[in-house]
Amino acid sequence: MSQLSTEFETLLIEDNFPVVTIKLNRPKLANAMNLKMVQELQQVMTEAESQQYRVLVLTGNEGNFCAGGDIKDMQSAKGDSNALSELNRAFGHMITQANHLPMVVVTALQGAVLGGGFGLACVSDVSIADTTTQFGLPETSLGIIPAQIAPFVVERIGLTQTRRLALLGARFKASEALQMGLVHQVVDGEDALNEAIAKTIKSALRCAPEANKNTKALIHKVGQENMETLLDQAAIDFADAVKGEGVEGATAFMQKRKANWAE
Repeated sequence: MSQLSTEFETLLIEDNFPVVTIKLNRPKLANAMNLKMVQELQQVMTEAESQQYRVLVLTGNEGNFCAGGDIKDMQSAKGDSNALSELNRAFGHMITQANHLPMVVVTALQGAVLGGGFGLACVSDVSIADTTTQFGLPETSLGIIPAQIAPFVVERIGLTQTRRLALLGARFKASEALQMGLVHQVVDGEDALNEAIAKTIKSALRCAPEANKNTKALIHKVGQENMETLLDQAAIDFADAVKGEGVEGATAFMQKRKANWAE
């Protein structure tokens, strides 16, 4: 049985292999991210990947997802440009790691989803928000820039929406986030949010782990590689899948039972 580290300063971990739930846990600061949280998130993600977890759920403790970066962290390094740059880039490394995790990444959103928290929502595979959730990119209103998250926001919701939101420091509700494709579902209340997450996990676990891993990798390559080269490799990967997990998938389908990875 796989087992993750669970003792963290800024995170709460619920380990139910093959599912891990990570709660951002700085509730007095609306779970704002400091460098310690970034490093701890990287550690859990690395462990979850190495131990082949299939679903990772990101949420926040006590009513907020994440209010962005910790201003105190930034102020403590304000006299040192190199330190500020390294602090900012560390978050970029973390969010890139989250973006490319081979498992299904789900964000359960409540309260504040701002700045870096907004960025995390943008790299999730499935994002579900409570009706009370407030989204925003407030960086420019604070005299700074969304340096590490802007590319991921553009990928998620498009160039024109990103320009509007970032350049106005706009705040908006879950209904608008659903309309623009930032989130996939909006529910009313914590019980409904938990139920929606449980259904999402159940759906994810019905899918073969290697098939999900390779599908996610394929999707990430779109626009990054020549299309013909991409499709040539995809055909090879498809053949390998048919001879691998596809054998069990086809057998389970014909026998009208669950595949062994869904048991």
